[in-house]
Amino acid sequence: MRAVVFDAFGHRPEVRNVQDPTPSRRGAVIRVEATGLCRSDWHGWMGHDTDIRLPHVPGHELAGVVEEVGPEVLNWRPGQRVTVPFVCACGRCGACADGAQQVCERQTQPGFTHWGSFAEYVPIENADVNLVGIRGELAFTTAAGLGCRFATAFRAVVAQGRVAPGEWVAVHGCGGVGLSAVMIASAAGARVVAVDISPRALALARRFGAEVCVDAASTLGSVADAVADATGGGAHVSLDALGSPRTCAASVNSLRRHGRHVQVGLLPPAAGSPMLPMDRVIALELRLLGSHGMAAHAYGPMMEMVEAGTLRPDLLVTDTIGLDEVPEALMAMGAAAGAGVTVIEPRRPATAARR
Repeated sequence: MRAVVFDAFGHRPEVRNVQDPTPSRRGAVIRVEATGLCRSDWHGWMGHDTDIRLPHVPGHELAGVVEEVGPEVLNWRPGQRVTVPFVCACGRCGACADGAQQVCERQTQPGFTHWGSFAEYVPIENADVNLVGIRGELAFTTAAGLGCRFATAFRAVVAQGRVAPGEWVAVHGCGGVGLSAVMIASAAGARVVAVDISPRALALARRFGAEVCVDAASTLGSVADAVADATGGGAHVSLDALGSPRTCAASVNSLRRHGRHVQVGLLPPAAGSPMLPMDRVIALELRLLGSHGMAAHAYGPMMEMVEAGTLRPDLLVTDTIGLDEVPEALMAMGAAAGAGVTVIEPRRPATAARR
């Protein structure tokens, strides 16, 4: 199969032919029809993830068709359309027994613990626990985001943030996760403040439901003060959807009394540890929460809203590319965060026009 491979961290990836994967006894091989280009993939390529062994194929946010299953798989067969949470659970540890597969003690992650979805095929472990069926009318380019960014944002807003109608929600960083969070919070009846340095990202945030947009690059004073002014005292819920010491601290500082901060964006050690205002956390009785994807069994409510058109993840896709364009696109993510979501179609001819 064709795949995007890198042999050293931070060095240019290349598209090459590699051996096709085979399923484990409880696993499946998915024919990848679409896979998202995510900032987490850039972190992996840079060497910020210690699980990665070289050479490596990145990619973790995917949708496709079951190509082959192992002999112990009971619920899936070749030809079914599926997406996959980026955290693939074992189904047998204590966390899985509690229904918390998103923090499985023996989790695997395509594109990190093993070769990923920037390829024509990808292996997935424990298929009966991890595959999520998708309807025929849902485009693969839309469904790919349901494996990571959109599902992660959904759980961060709904389950961890427990957003209620009428509450103010601040979203710091309007890339794929952030724009998903804006859309989901707005659909939940919240009033949304979007924060970013990109005018294009903020324009998309307003399109997807943000009531107020804060340009962090040109705001006079602190971002937290701008959010407090816009919300009449601070957000009820604030999400760091980018993952940096600055956005993490700004999110906590943006909260009102009894507010909830949800950390969604990764905070790699190379960026340094955030300096959090713990005195403010104590004085205002703030709650600090993490959010790490969403278990396959929890997809039902989100899928219902997508199928009903209440949520429109298809609108987040701003570009589609083929495998041959991935090396340049992956390396460029370190220079500036893009607006919207770029989706890779591994079987797309190299000469096809970009969306």
